[in-house]
Amino acid sequence: MQLRLAYAGPTGMMVSWNTQAKLEQPTVHWGTSPHRLNHKSTSNVSVTYPTSSTYNNHVKIEGLRPNQLYYYQPKHIQSGEVYSFRTSRPVSIYEPFKTAVVVDLGTMGKDGLTTHVGAGAANPLKPGETNTIQSINSAKNDFDFLWHVGDIAYADYWLKEEIQGFLPNTTIAEGAEVYERILNEFYTEMSAITATRPYMVGPGNHEANCDNGGTTDSVHNITYTVGICMPGQTNFTGYRNHFRMPSTESGGLGNFWYSFNHGMAHFIQLDTETDLGHGYISPDEPGGSEAEDSGPFASYMNQQTNWLQKDLAAVDRRKTPWIIVGGHRPWYISAKNKSSTICLECKDVFEPLFLQYSVDLVLSGHVHAYERNAPMYNYEVDPADLNNPKYPWYITNGAAGHYDGLDSLTRPFQGYSRYAQDTAYGWSQLTFHNATHLTHDFIASGNGSLLDTATLYKEHKTTCE
Repeated sequence: MQLRLAYAGPTGMMVSWNTQAKLEQPTVHWGTSPHRLNHKSTSNVSVTYPTSSTYNNHVKIEGLRPNQLYYYQPKHIQSGEVYSFRTSRPVSIYEPFKTAVVVDLGTMGKDGLTTHVGAGAANPLKPGETNTIQSINSAKNDFDFLWHVGDIAYADYWLKEEIQGFLPNTTIAEGAEVYERILNEFYTEMSAITATRPYMVGPGNHEANCDNGGTTDSVHNITYTVGICMPGQTNFTGYRNHFRMPSTESGGLGNFWYSFNHGMAHFIQLDTETDLGHGYISPDEPGGSEAEDSGPFASYMNQQTNWLQKDLAAVDRRKTPWIIVGGHRPWYISAKNKSSTICLECKDVFEPLFLQYSVDLVLSGHVHAYERNAPMYNYEVDPADLNNPKYPWYITNGAAGHYDGLDSLTRPFQGYSRYAQDTAYGWSQLTFHNATHLTHDFIASGNGSLLDTATLYKEHKTTCE
C-alpha cells in the first residue's frame, strides 16, 4: 500500500498510495471522526511506468481547516484501517513546533542497511541496533512532518550490492525487478511514519537512474553506465511518479522545487541535481562528474532561480519570520574538494539570493556524515556566529544510513566547522521555539541520544497577531 501524505497548501493534504492494479477513480474517504468518514475526495491520477510493479495513486483533499486533526481511508486498501493526519499550522509567531529532517536515508533490512555488508562496504548495524526509520518512527509524535532532502531508497545500489556479494547475482535485465523491489520495500517501511505524518521530499542524485551514476566491477574489469537501465528507470521517473509535492500551490516545478508555510516558518525545497541554469552546460550533472543522464525539466533557462527569487520576495517576514532551505548537495563541507562532492555551481546560483533575502538555515546532505557549520557567506564566517548573524547557517546531515554506510570527513575540519562526526547514523530535529530562537538537534538513531545541539538567535521583526 505504501501510504504517504504531503501538504497541499494551508487547507489541503495530498494522499498517495500504491496498488497492483490501476484504479479508475482513486478515492479517499475522510472526516473529523474515525467512525464517521462522511466526506469523499477523488481523482483520476493512477499512474505507472515501464518496469514498475505498482500504480501510484494521488488524491488531493481540499477545503480543510488549518491545524485540524482528520481521519481518512483510501477506498482500495485491504486492512480496513483508518488513519489520521493533521493539516499544516496557520501563520503564527507564537506556536512552537518541531519537524524531523533526513537526507541520504535508504532501505533497511535484507536489501539494504542491516547487520552485515558485502565485500568493500562498511558500517553495518550492530546487532539489535535501532535503525533510522525505527528511530524516527518512535519519535513521530513529537514532530509535525518529515522532510527528506534527497537520496531516497537507494534502489540504484542493486548492482553494487550484487557485485559485492551482498545480494544474489542476477542478469542486467532481471536487475530491473531488484531495483523495483528495493523501492517498494523502502516505501513500505516508511509507511509507519508517512501514513500519519506528511512526507516532504526533494531530489537527490540517487533518484536519477538505476545505476548510481555508474558502477564498476573491478574483479571483472567492467564499468556499467546508465545505459544498462531499463525504460522507466532513468530521468527521475520513479521519483516523478511516486510523489506529488505542493509545486502547483507554490508556483514551483513538480517534485523538484517548491515551498510551503508551516506556522512561523517558510520551507523551500531546491533542486541541486538539474536546472541550475545561469549558463551551466550540464545542470543535471553538477561538476560534470556524474553521468546522471537526467533533466533538464524547466521550460527556460534560470527558471528555478527566477522562481526562488520570487518566492523569497513574497515571504512576509513580519508574520513568517523563519526561512529554511533544503537542497541535496552541500558547498560548505569538510570533504575532498571534488565536483561530485562539493557543488560550487549550486553556491554560485543560490547563495547570493540566500544572503539578499536573509535565509536563516540551509540544510543539505550528499556527504554521508554530519557537520554543523557557522553562519557564513562566500567562505567568510559571520562574526556573530549564532547570536543574530547576517549570514545563513549551514548544516549538512547525510548520516541517516543506507547500505553503503558512512563517509569519512577530511581532517582537520574546515575552519568554519563547529561540530562534525562520521561514525554514527542519525537524523535532525528542528525546534521552532518562537520568532527568535531555533534549535537544531542531531539525534543518534542507534540509541536516541543527543549527539549535537545548537540554537540560533535571530532578531526577526514581527507584528502582533
